[in-house]
Parts: sequence; C-alpha cells; structure tokens
Amino acid sequence: MSRWRVALLAWVMLLVVLPGAANATVAPSHTLTGDADLVVVMKSERELYLYRNGLIMAQYPIALGLSPIGTKQMRGDDKTPIGAYTLDWRNPNSDFHRSIHISYPDAADRAHAAELGVSAGNDIMIHGQPDYDDRPRTGDWTHGCIAVSNAAIDQIWAHVPDGTPIHIYP
Repeated sequence: MSRWRVALLAWVMLLVVLPGAANATVAPSHTLTGDADLVVVMKSERELYLYRNGLIMAQYPIALGLSPIGTKQMRGDDKTPIGAYTLDWRNPNSDFHRSIHISYPDAADRAHAAELGVSAGNDIMIHGQPDYDDRPRTGDWTHGCIAVSNAAIDQIWAHVPDGTPIHIYP
C-alpha cells in the first residue's frame, strides 16, 4: 500500500473512530486515572492526545523534528514519521528525561527506504527535555522524535503502557 493511501486511511480512521475529537473536553492532568488505549499525534497542531475508550484523557503540546512537514523517509532527514505504529518499549535512562520508543520503521518504511537506496533510520521516541542541557527549547528541535515537557512525559509514562498504538497524522 502506498504511503499516500496509508495517510488517507489514517485520516478516514480519525474521522470515523474519533469523531468530535477537535471539540472534546480534556481532563485536567491531575485527574488522569487508568491507562490510555491510543495515542494520537497531530503534527500540524503540535499536539499529542491520550485516548481511552474513544475519549480524550489528556493533551500535551509537542515539538517535532527540525523538518516537520512530510513523513520520515530516511536517516538524517529530521522528519517525524506519519502513520500507525506501536509504543513498544521505554528507556528510563535516556539522554532525555525518559523516552518511549515508537515502532518506526515498520516493514513498509524499510521497503520504501530500500527503494530509495537509503537507511530508514530508527530510534524515534516520545521524550522529555535533554538531561545534558537545561537551555529552554522552543519550536521544533528534535531529529524526528516527538518532544514534550518533563512533566508531560512523566504523565505519559505513567498512563501509556508498552503495546499502546500511536497514530501520527500530518
């Protein structure tokens, strides 16, 4: 299936599976209980949403890769991928305040990169701020990851178990 068809399918799924998401009420972070069953990233809005049973549990502002438009195609392009993935493992000892791995690249990403004769890249994460440097970060600054505040990654860490699907939209 082509990347464009995958992106179109993802948009249709957003409209069908998550109706009213744009107008949903978000629970204050201190009232979060239970685990999310879906993470949704809207790149153009610079927002990450935690869902449970089709309802938004929480929402967080994000920063993206230095080249945020489009989907990741190869190592070093500084793009954040678009598509349906899984949050499959976590690193409590990251160079950033905690990190949760996104299952990029999948088979289609690897095949596309192979067609281009390049590496698809890897180690795309949701993470907090750098532990090695306390300068404030503004705008998009990662190399393809999804960055949030340290307080946000602490909440995401606590409420998003390994195996949770993540859908990243343009």
